Amino acid sequence: MATVAPATESLAPVSARKLQPWLTAAEVLLFYACILTDIWRWQYSHPFVWVVFLAALLASHWVHGDSLRDLGLTGFQLRASAETILPVMTALYAAALIIGLVSGCLEWVLPTRAAVVYFLAYGSWCLAQQYLAQSYFHHRLMSLSRNRHLSSLLVAVMFGSAHIPNPILMAATTIGGFIFAETFARYRNIWPLALAQAVGGLLVAALTPAALIHNMRVGPGYFFWGLR
Repeated sequence: MATVAPATESLAPVSARKLQPWLTAAEVLLFYACILTDIWRWQYSHPFVWVVFLAALLASHWVHGDSLRDLGLTGFQLRASAETILPVMTALYAAALIIGLVSGCLEWVLPTRAAVVYFLAYGSWCLAQQYLAQSYFHHRLMSLSRNRHLSSLLVAVMFGSAHIPNPILMAATTIGGFIFAETFARYRNIWPLALAQAVGGLLVAALTPAALIHNMRVGPGYFFWGLR
């Protein structure tokens, strides 16, 4: 004998599916608001709040069922991503390198151990930034919009806005953020993106006068630079 499920039970999954995009959008806005608040306040008043933030991010991945491959943290499409982003960045960086050498801002020196350690530390920080920008924010935004160029643009604006009020970093991270996001949208891998950001960030720091870039500081730290 056939049975008929109650109307409320049949409508529940449909309602949940309609509500899911709104919940995801709210989650993205909340996490981004937390990042901006940390940049402008919490890093001074609550320096270890990032632990809670990281736990919340991991919980979000678990709830959404994200895999390491979804987040671009495996070797999947590593070569394709590198072959796409590294030639573009190499061309841009080569031009900047030539300008720096000709102008005297840069000079050829053998890398010291301290320089290598600094590059690895800065590269790790760039990896963390690409994880946030691509593995979390862009991954979520792509689930909300079928237009990959739109999601890439949103990520670029968010990435650049996180570097307010530093004008040099805002411009560099917005432009670079869009290029990185477009690459991630096509090839789910953040490792080459982190490498490209690390090299580019160091070039920007080396070529830009300290009075303009304020030692690459953002948020309140930008205004405190140079004060004793």
